[in-house]
Amino acid sequence: MRPLLSYRDAVSLLGGGSALTDVLDKASSMALFGLGGIDLFDARAEAVRLGDGLIRRLRDQVKGLSRYDRTQRLAAAHAVIVVSAFLEVLGEAEVLPELTREDQERLTGVDADYLGNLIGVDLPMPAPQRPHEHVIHAVRRRYVAFAEPLISHLSGLACWDRMNETERDALFRDLPERAVRRYQELFLRLMADFPEVACWSNVVDHQATRAEVRGLARSLTGLQEQLSGIVSARGPSDRLSALIQANRAALSRPITASADKPSGLTIPLLDQGYIDPGFRLFPPEHGRTVISEESWAELARRDDLAAFLSGHLTLPQATDAPLVVLGHPGAGKSVLTRVLAARLPAGQFLPLRVELRGVPADADVLGQIEHGIKDALDEAMSWPELVHAAQGALPVVMLDGFDELLQATGVNQTDYLERVARFQRRQAERGRALAVIVTSRTAVADRGRIPDESIVLRLEPFDEDQVRQWTAIWNHHNHGYFLQHGLQPLLVEHLLAVPDLAGQPLLLLMLALYDTDANALASVREQLHEAELYERLLHGFATREVLKTAEDLSDTELSRAVEDELLRLSITAFAMFNRGLQWVREHDLDVDLRALLPQPDRTSQQHGLRRVLTRAELVIGGFFFVHTTKALREERLKAYEYLHATFGEYLVARLVVRELADMAEELAFAASRNRPTKPDEAFLHALLSFAALPGRSPIVKFLDFGIMKAVPAERRVLLRRHLCELFSTSLMPRPGSVYDAYQPAAMEITARCAAYSANLLLLAVLSDHQPIRGTELFAIDQPEQANELWRRISRLWHSQLSRAEWSALTRTLRVRHFPQDGTRMMVVELDHGDVFRLSDLAFFTWPGSPAAAYPYAMAAEGDGSLSRWMREIAFRDDTSLGHLLLDLVPYAVNIDDTLDAYPESPVADLLAVMLDPTPTSEAYERALGNAPNVRYFDRLLRQLELDCHELPANDVLRFLMAAGPWSAVHRLERVLGNVADRPGVDERLLGEVVALLRRRP
Repeated sequence: MRPLLSYRDAVSLLGGGSALTDVLDKASSMALFGLGGIDLFDARAEAVRLGDGLIRRLRDQVKGLSRYDRTQRLAAAHAVIVVSAFLEVLGEAEVLPELTREDQERLTGVDADYLGNLIGVDLPMPAPQRPHEHVIHAVRRRYVAFAEPLISHLSGLACWDRMNETERDALFRDLPERAVRRYQELFLRLMADFPEVACWSNVVDHQATRAEVRGLARSLTGLQEQLSGIVSARGPSDRLSALIQANRAALSRPITASADKPSGLTIPLLDQGYIDPGFRLFPPEHGRTVISEESWAELARRDDLAAFLSGHLTLPQATDAPLVVLGHPGAGKSVLTRVLAARLPAGQFLPLRVELRGVPADADVLGQIEHGIKDALDEAMSWPELVHAAQGALPVVMLDGFDELLQATGVNQTDYLERVARFQRRQAERGRALAVIVTSRTAVADRGRIPDESIVLRLEPFDEDQVRQWTAIWNHHNHGYFLQHGLQPLLVEHLLAVPDLAGQPLLLLMLALYDTDANALASVREQLHEAELYERLLHGFATREVLKTAEDLSDTELSRAVEDELLRLSITAFAMFNRGLQWVREHDLDVDLRALLPQPDRTSQQHGLRRVLTRAELVIGGFFFVHTTKALREERLKAYEYLHATFGEYLVARLVVRELADMAEELAFAASRNRPTKPDEAFLHALLSFAALPGRSPIVKFLDFGIMKAVPAERRVLLRRHLCELFSTSLMPRPGSVYDAYQPAAMEITARCAAYSANLLLLAVLSDHQPIRGTELFAIDQPEQANELWRRISRLWHSQLSRAEWSALTRTLRVRHFPQDGTRMMVVELDHGDVFRLSDLAFFTWPGSPAAAYPYAMAAEGDGSLSRWMREIAFRDDTSLGHLLLDLVPYAVNIDDTLDAYPESPVADLLAVMLDPTPTSEAYERALGNAPNVRYFDRLLRQLELDCHELPANDVLRFLMAAGPWSAVHRLERVLGNVADRPGVDERLLGEVVALLRRRP
């Protein structure tokens, strides 16, 4: 059920009397307002009087209602005050009492639908995802929409003729503004009477609110305080008391029970150690891209999580569609559901946490919820029985771990969230309304269609203030442990040196645990590279893991055992990377380990009834930075992922660097002995022939640092030469290998050749940081032959790599073409973001090219549309695409440098308007609808000056309304002058254009 935003529906729900119903009834409005019922002024007064009566009786009406019914009536009350505010101010305007009976008949006769539109249209509704200023702006727009037709109808009446121009303008401007002020007064009264209304919208001073939020930003205490003022006459039955007690008991347990901590160290309790995270909100919208960082970056960060949840759960939107909560591994999604379940007042809400990893993955939504009920109560209870036992409290079902279903089972769940929304609607229709919150890892959010009505909330990393607050809590709880073991407290400065880790709550805890080993974070130098920090963290945890089972190892044996642990973890990282995922199923990892490490491995002997552990389980062990997800199907299925994707990315780079360092050592040894032997690259080929390394930019960063550190300069020269040789033969048939069983993905041989050759190119460039000429890259003498080979292999990459990999490759590496001694040359180098010029394009480097005479000396930098075009054209050596770009350069210079043609094509739209010999309204409508900037509007208006005589006058007026806010006034006036006197002009539309021009400065 959608929120009640219509005034007519609101009055009906609140039990408005028959007199008010008659006033509002569209069918009888003509009789009432034009044919002798009651006059317009009296009708307005009657509506206001009865509306006020409804609001006054509301407090008694909501007593004893369920949470859902109370929410519906409060939403209806808000709709009433929106219209009442306008009607009250309308009554204060001096013009209505002056209307004669004839004026009223003319007014209602001109537009008999006016009152029907007033009371039948959807009305703005406050919501915690909307800033209060936006709500006020929407209310103001609605009042302007109410006022404009009324003012338009008044023109020509006797009362209008008696006004001067100043009085007319004041009436048009003042009526909506006064109505807004009256609405704000009525809204504050509603807030004073009903505490939850205050949760809907933030109407107090921003700075004061921010300070208050910071003071309450622990364990969602703000939510409990905001909702505590709602008096409930009843609560859940005794049968549900165990569920309520279990929810509240979570606050008395540690934040996490999975941490491998030293004896005596204290993990803070949830009630004391949970810091409310910051968040961003994606409001309901069609076609959202919720995994796009660019889209999220445009949304404001907020710190009032408790206030948002309070408002959301007391609005109708909570029962319309699920609230989707996204976050990275370790961001605190599951912990948030535990805290929320503990904090919601039992008289108003009944929280139910359903861990999706523990319910049947193939069951429908109802089956999963009832499975969760059984887990929570230790007894079977149907969903209708639970709702009945709640006795009016609104069930808040938290489906925790949507990504767990996707990862561990592979079941197609693309419509899961839509099924949840349908379940909510169906239950509301049957009197069993519920709010639903679904949590998921951000990286897999695009694998399930999100209902347009859903709000999407993404948990943000801790900022500096939150890290400081968390650190103070940690140090307070472990003060005695630090003294006992001679340790210094955890210092915030050490944590802020690694913000990507410290920003995630679970990773922050990992850093704190790491620091308990002789204050290890204190040794982190200010200039310590991120790769060095990851190496220390991983090496430290791997060392402790080895020593758990083998305390008597020598230093050499320990070093070797730790390296073996890190090798297996690196293969785990490759298992995810080569599958294009950030997780891997236990079975798949087990297969990968057997293929890449065929030698005997550690074994787990069976003791009694204990089963033998798989190789995957032995690798993961108790590593704190690896998260295990589970789901229930016919059997328990497991999947693994790193708590932060950067751990996996570093481990991928680490293993590649290790292989390159060994390769460089073998090359140096062979050169010193003057032997032509070459290192075996079968293991490297197995690892690097399934996915392109540039697809993950952190991997490139770690590779760059690792190669420079692990391979001495003189060996890098040998390594680069060898990598170029491997690249030049990378498309040739290969002999069989002991690693052929490694098949993390089913891929065509062409795709594998593309991935391996692209990765070899990247490694060759990174090995020496110097541009590589085409002749060196392909190990040939003729530049033109190298150019042709490059053209062929670049097209292979373009066709066989994924779009994301291809885009990343062209952003990571840059190709330059230039003439030298009458020959066209090319080089490949790292892209450092330098300016890209048209003269760098391939066809300008042909001998005798007219580059110097080209009139558009254009350059591009950054990652804009034009820059991407230039880079790709140069990378592919694509002459045809280059010609097309040159033809569009005048548009890019004078109008807009965005040349993308999807989903709209403003370039084609503008050309159609300017070049079509017969102007059409359809062409102008498309162009105006897709206009990217003011320059585009101006160019359209210049063309409209020439074409307006051939277009319908009313169409031209509509175009002026669309372009008016952005185009020059003098140009608008010239076009208007050409059509204003034409026959058949819509006088009302003409008046709107004139009013628009008057409002323009």
